[in-house]
Amino acid sequence: MVLDKLGSSLQDTLKKLAGAGRIDEKVVNATVKDIQRALLQADVNVKLVMELSQRIKERSLKEDVPTGLSGKEHVINIVYHELINIMGQGTDVKLAGQKIMMVGLQGSGKTTTTAKLARFFQRKGLKPAVICADTFRPGAYEQLSTLCSRLNVTFYGEKDNKDAVEIVRHGLESVEKYDVLIIDTAGRHALESDLIREMEDIFKLAKPDQKLLVIDAAIGQQASEQAKVFNRSIGITGVVITKLDGTAKGGGALSAVSETGSSIAFIGTGERPEDFEKFEADRFISRLLGMGDIKTLIERAQEAIDEDEFDVDSMMRGKFTLKDMYKQLGAMNKMGPIKQIMQMLPNMPMLPKGTDLSDEQFQTTQSTLEKFKVVMDSMTEKELEEPKIIGSSRIKRVAIGSGTSPEDVRLLIKQHKMMQQAFKGLRGGKFNIQKMMKKMGG
Repeated sequence: MVLDKLGSSLQDTLKKLAGAGRIDEKVVNATVKDIQRALLQADVNVKLVMELSQRIKERSLKEDVPTGLSGKEHVINIVYHELINIMGQGTDVKLAGQKIMMVGLQGSGKTTTTAKLARFFQRKGLKPAVICADTFRPGAYEQLSTLCSRLNVTFYGEKDNKDAVEIVRHGLESVEKYDVLIIDTAGRHALESDLIREMEDIFKLAKPDQKLLVIDAAIGQQASEQAKVFNRSIGITGVVITKLDGTAKGGGALSAVSETGSSIAFIGTGERPEDFEKFEADRFISRLLGMGDIKTLIERAQEAIDEDEFDVDSMMRGKFTLKDMYKQLGAMNKMGPIKQIMQMLPNMPMLPKGTDLSDEQFQTTQSTLEKFKVVMDSMTEKELEEPKIIGSSRIKRVAIGSGTSPEDVRLLIKQHKMMQQAFKGLRGGKFNIQKMMKKMGG
């Protein structure tokens, strides 16, 4: 999973803090050292880590604790917001009609990312079209054409034409009626003069609203230099970090970009077209700290479930029934890999603590979700609508009817209650430090 080792280390640090007797300089110093170690192992720049550590230490020891928070809650709140600051605020790419120019070095995953970006807008109800202006890399035309065909996204390209600017001119005329026009440009092994000239010519012709630089997460802190060079050439408006799954250098790439004049627009989190999301620092850090990401889960569910079956306003008021949960479980395959979904659920009880799910653990998690559906199939309509009426006698009846154990039924009810509270807690739109402490046992 994305930066799972970093997330596990940070969660362990905060659990130690939550279990501390009282907050003093010794506890704060220990917390800061643990955070330093976790960030450095994730390839975050040493200078940035030291600056972050100093801010956390100074604020924790000098700031007055806000009314309603304990000392431990205050320190955790500081850590949360300071981590958001080092990631930077993401680029605001609007869900509206626009032209987007994709740039990057060869091997960064730019062509695949172009198709994923088209799919992103498609899932949001817009009609994207892709123009292939990569005339340098052999196979670029076939690759992008195939990807777009699989996604049912309109594609424009001229296989035998080597004039990228001319292709873009023809493409803009051909697909001008579409909502979002995405131009995939050529990459090189380095930022050479002919590449710069071609990018500038395409930019002058297309006048794109967004110029997105695609960077492979595996390059780590070198992302900073790439972003600076491309920015000097064409003035990029945002960065896409690809291949964040399975790399130890993801923290370096994320934090390095925020140090430049650029900001992160999207992140690629897997191989599937749907493994691509708009970067929002608060949601990202919330997942790292084990608090889940219910907002993104809601958005994915809205895309996967018919609108007339999904009442978000009702759920945000706490009206989240077992029927709603049943629909979510049924739509999980559409919403993304179950490992990603697990990260979005706060303190999911069947999610093993520690690093990435092993194959055996993954199968256990999958079977648990399937068992939940079997249990709910044995419930009455009233029980699904009002889970609070399910007492011991009903639990026993449901367990017998579903061929499961009373413990399985109780686990389902417990998970439903946690999800219901999580949705209800989003009404204010703020990070709820008290709930986090409660989940940590502090």
